Amino acid sequence: MAVFQYFKEQRIPASIDEVWEFISDPKNLSKITPDSMGFEITTPYLSEKMYPGMIITYKVSPMLNMKMTWVTEITHVKEKEYFVDEQREGPYKTWHHEHWIKEIDGGVMMEDLITYQPPMGFLGKAANDLFIRKKLDEIFDYRRLAMIEIFGSFKEKSA
Repeated sequence: MAVFQYFKEQRIPASIDEVWEFISDPKNLSKITPDSMGFEITTPYLSEKMYPGMIITYKVSPMLNMKMTWVTEITHVKEKEYFVDEQREGPYKTWHHEHWIKEIDGGVMMEDLITYQPPMGFLGKAANDLFIRKKLDEIFDYRRLAMIEIFGSFKEKSA
């Protein structure tokens, strides 16, 4: 029974208020998800701000253009610090995604930590090695570019 973790970070040249305002609105998720995922939020009455206990339903096509339902629950929220979404229904046996933001010199550091377990035991491990990890890289590479388009590129200050 293999459990994996995936970590990404990105520096964003914006205030913590601006970044939180953007990432805590579930409707913005489609703006940072590749079109190839066929991502569509299907929750009929969706709040503009995430809150603990919020259920969000989606249709996604992660592979072979096959639509599947994904249901997540926002389990924890600490305003302008983090929120956590956990899969309630979907392709993984376990999916726990922590979204963190913190102020840094010149902007915000955004960090994502996903702890996940593919289904089907040893076949799930093979699937992770063959394509799940690559798909996560593709999604987060797209998101990095989308966030740059929205907020601009982070410029390191010279000493």
